[in-house]
Amino acid sequence: MPRLHAESDRSKWVPVTDSLGFRGRRHRKAAIGMLLSQAMGPTATPSGSGRGFSTWAMSQAVPFLMRRAAGRVLAWVWKAEPELLVVVAQVQAATHELRIARASMPMQYHDTEEFRGTYLGVGEKLVIPLPPPGRPPFATYTWDLGSHLVTVTAVCSDRERFGTVIGDVDELARGLRIIEDLTVEESSTVLRIDPA
Repeated sequence: MPRLHAESDRSKWVPVTDSLGFRGRRHRKAAIGMLLSQAMGPTATPSGSGRGFSTWAMSQAVPFLMRRAAGRVLAWVWKAEPELLVVVAQVQAATHELRIARASMPMQYHDTEEFRGTYLGVGEKLVIPLPPPGRPPFATYTWDLGSHLVTVTAVCSDRERFGTVIGDVDELARGLRIIEDLTVEESSTVLRIDPA
């Protein structure tokens, strides 16, 4: 299975993927809250102590789930303000069901523009600066690689500031690349080096 790799600007982005324990806890909680509000709207973030515990529990589990995904999912939050912006990239097998689900999305989700990645080639970009009430503005980037789909989703908590950070999201998405493990068959002309 291919994996994702991106060289993010550490002065702007904090990677959530490899943060464990107390390290990165604030950033993970911010990312989870933003993604839940984008996916489910205001009902995803009820007030009260139950919300705090469930967000904390998810923030502890997410790094382990991402590690099990073995590079198929990467996530970052905005360094200056983790609660402002979260970006998640993922690679998925382009199954028949996934293609049907994408084709069945509402019409406003088909209003895409061309977006060129440095390594992935030409893809699509969709920007929804004014989503339905209760949901934050977001942008998605998609590359169809034939056997796999690469998607990047950026969610911003502030409609007024969304336009000021989308350029940095473009830069992050543009630098995304695919890494695959290749099997080298035995040959007298191949020098095999022990990784250790």
